Amino acid sequence: MSFTIKRAYEPASSDDGYRVLVDRLWPRGVSKESAHLDEWEKDVAPSDELRKWFGHDPAKFDEFRTRYLAELEDNPAVSALRQRGRDGTVTLVYSAHDEEHNQAVVLRDLLDSLG
Repeated sequence: MSFTIKRAYEPASSDDGYRVLVDRLWPRGVSKESAHLDEWEKDVAPSDELRKWFGHDPAKFDEFRTRYLAELEDNPAVSALRQRGRDGTVTLVYSAHDEEHNQAVVLRDLLDSLG
């Protein structure tokens, strides 16, 4: 399985494989055509409550990770992504500016750990 992450504002490439937007909100200023998405999986995104609490504050990231992983337990969208990853590369697309402290990092790490 191969899971990668990429900002929605970066150009798509042939190496991306299956591209899935993992945000609950559509990225500002990105057209559907330029996003080159295969799927928009809102159900795997953090809840609105958790997203607003986190506010992309790096100091809250460890707690965000814990809370987000709890939200992902028994989430059927995680299983669907795992299955998709068995078929080839899956790129988790996100819109956050911080490339180290966001939900795509947590989700990728979870999917990689599940093998």
